[in-house]
Amino acid sequence: MSTETVPKGYKRTEIGVIPEEWSVTTVGAEFSMQLGKMLDSEKNLGVEKPFLGNRSVQWSKIDCSDLGLIKLTSSDLQKYRLHLGDILVCEGGEIGRSAIWEQQIDECYFQKALHRLRPKNGFSASLFVNLLQRYAATGYLQNFVTQTSIAHLPKDKFETIQIPAIPKAEQKAIATALSDADTLIESLEQLIAKKRQIKQGAMQELLTGKRRLPGFTGKWETKRLGDLFTVNGGVSASRDQLSDTGYCYLHYGDIHVSPKNYIDVRREYAEIPKLDVGLSKVSPGSLLKTGDVVFVDASEDDSGTSKHFVIVNDDNLPYISGLHTIAAKSKGSDIDLIFKRYCFQTVKIKEQFKFYAVGTKVSGVSKSNIIKIDVSYPSLPEQTAIASVLSDMDTELEALEGKLDKARQVKQGMMQQLLTGKVRLV
Repeated sequence: MSTETVPKGYKRTEIGVIPEEWSVTTVGAEFSMQLGKMLDSEKNLGVEKPFLGNRSVQWSKIDCSDLGLIKLTSSDLQKYRLHLGDILVCEGGEIGRSAIWEQQIDECYFQKALHRLRPKNGFSASLFVNLLQRYAATGYLQNFVTQTSIAHLPKDKFETIQIPAIPKAEQKAIATALSDADTLIESLEQLIAKKRQIKQGAMQELLTGKRRLPGFTGKWETKRLGDLFTVNGGVSASRDQLSDTGYCYLHYGDIHVSPKNYIDVRREYAEIPKLDVGLSKVSPGSLLKTGDVVFVDASEDDSGTSKHFVIVNDDNLPYISGLHTIAAKSKGSDIDLIFKRYCFQTVKIKEQFKFYAVGTKVSGVSKSNIIKIDVSYPSLPEQTAIASVLSDMDTELEALEGKLDKARQVKQGMMQQLLTGKVRLV
């Protein structure tokens, strides 16, 4: 039992310390719940209708850009049709991820991976989505998950989850405050998406010579990657062998998950995984220096075959190119350091990586094939100018992403304070 002191005007309950005016209820007491229609093409009968899957439900919003079709009978049409204000909650996958149906299309249904909830007694749908987000973030929802072949949240357990019964006026005030925070987050997400599109357009024009910056003319040069770089394999080590002890190690998985295309060893040293190995066992070609480009040689899809990092290692610390990587080291000074961050991101380069990719479940590009890829580039001064333009765009994006992270943190703090009654708005 918690020994936390209960402040005056508050009381201890099964869900923690809450205001005396609040009580405790359950999801089942406040909402009627319906699991979606089973997707079974052989058994389903009737007319084809659009439906949502759980991937369409994101936190606080629903994406209707990729709807499927499902056959439904007349009784199904009544049972599984979405109404304005319905709450959709992911039953599997990222359990608890939820949003409110705002009738983006005239008619839509939902499949078994989703629970549909409708308030019985006027409980705020917006407030409930925020409660679920907090419960998911704190790990509380995991107490109600059933693990079979996959993890899922069954209806009978979902209904028993306890939630605070907050007076209606206070529900509205809390929901409004959190909605304002969501609006700021969404506006930043939209702005970042727009800026990324602008950057992508600029890259495809500037990195192919379709658009030239003022003062630059002349023909671009095209060489094979093997003429510009020597290529070396990495040192194989499993993720289990990595720790915070030893020498910096670049695992191909860290390239795949990073939103960036370079790594600064000095700035990111603490976060870089380490491998405890003697350097005598590492070939010089696998030790990464400033300007090296490290490509992945394995990807779960073709789009990931061209993923890479440009290395910034100004302190010349031992940095090992790791599992499923190809380290490309410049033979000369043809390509500017910052330009390297961008020149391998053109459509033409990505198409070449896809062409040379081999494999079924996992795609990969070998050292013997990667050297065949054609790379086009202008003079060094023009490279520097192009890189400066694109780098400025990246700096702007990083600043916006910092604001987005801060806005999300602020909302998390608001939820902690408002949904527990530590801060009262009414």
